[in-house]
Amino acid sequence: MTIYIKADKFFYPYESKLGGYLEITDGGKFGHHVDQIPENAEVIDYSGKAIAPGLVDTHVHGFAGVDVMDNDKDGIVHTMSDALLSTGVTSFLPTALTASYDQLRDICETIGHHYTEASGAKIRGIFFEGPYFTEKYKGAQNPAYMRNPSFEEFEGWQAAAKGMLLKIAVAPERDGVESFISKVVATGTKVALGHSDATYEEAVRAAEAGANIWVHAYNGMRGLTHRELGMVGAIYEIPHTYAELICDGHHVHPKACDILMKQKGHDHVALITDCMRAGGEPDGNYTLGEYAVIVENGTARLKDGGNLAGSILKLKDGLKNVVEWGIASPEEAVMMASLIPAKSVGIDDQCGRIKAGFDADFIVLDPNLELSATFLNGQLVYSA
Repeated sequence: MTIYIKADKFFYPYESKLGGYLEITDGGKFGHHVDQIPENAEVIDYSGKAIAPGLVDTHVHGFAGVDVMDNDKDGIVHTMSDALLSTGVTSFLPTALTASYDQLRDICETIGHHYTEASGAKIRGIFFEGPYFTEKYKGAQNPAYMRNPSFEEFEGWQAAAKGMLLKIAVAPERDGVESFISKVVATGTKVALGHSDATYEEAVRAAEAGANIWVHAYNGMRGLTHRELGMVGAIYEIPHTYAELICDGHHVHPKACDILMKQKGHDHVALITDCMRAGGEPDGNYTLGEYAVIVENGTARLKDGGNLAGSILKLKDGLKNVVEWGIASPEEAVMMASLIPAKSVGIDDQCGRIKAGFDADFIVLDPNLELSATFLNGQLVYSA
């Protein structure tokens, strides 16, 4: 039986629709937006609130005590997947860090064999943040495993992942990177650029080879100066590429976020969390991969050295922050947290928008953009 969601506003990809009803089919799919409904129709009334597509986090290392690097099947497909629903996320890419070939292959195998068992937010693919980075901008990653890219390694991981390795990051200055990028993108996997000391020219060549995403813009990369534009200048200047952005107020100054959005356009900025296992957990001592981390004052930092070590950001809060900072409209913020990340990794044919025939994965937002509820396949799965 078709049910109808009543609300004041519905966030569609390129417009908002005011009032009316959103059809949800008995198969748990989106139907159409309508003004009139049949007599005696079943209505779920969210008057005074807005309906937005479920959020899509394409860079998230952990949540609720789980770290993807633990390679714990139940932790990833149940604990983390279920808990992400409370952040408005209905689709995500479990994200691995720089590690040995074997450890990364094992993670591919676990997720590749069990991703369909996710009981909460849907696993749409895997993101490898590493290992082909440069030591200078290692961030909270182990330089012992950093190396030049190998397409043979990629093929081994992809075979273990049953094709689910959707996105892999490299530093443009690594040897053999252009050949690696062109071969990888020919298979359908997206290549991101980051943790890099690359010059503007090196970044341009990597983008020309087919890379289309920038890993957490500004963080872990050579900055812009007036004589060498570096990675940040490349992000600003190279069109048709997507910039990941962590909008927690700690990783990037709100004004720098604003400048990026003005340079790229809101339609090429993908809000991400880069969240680690302490997301949704109390302050205290944690780990990120192999490293000890202390979480306090809204940040996760390495105990040794104090570098930022991922975040504890919830994507629903990143969405709200950019509106409160005055750098995006609610429509732009929703788009940057749903459609744009989905587009960046080529899954916008499955999620990231309200569209007839898509799975009815959506969230309910109050007038202050606080999360009220999360739905998966048309079923209420989280209520604030």
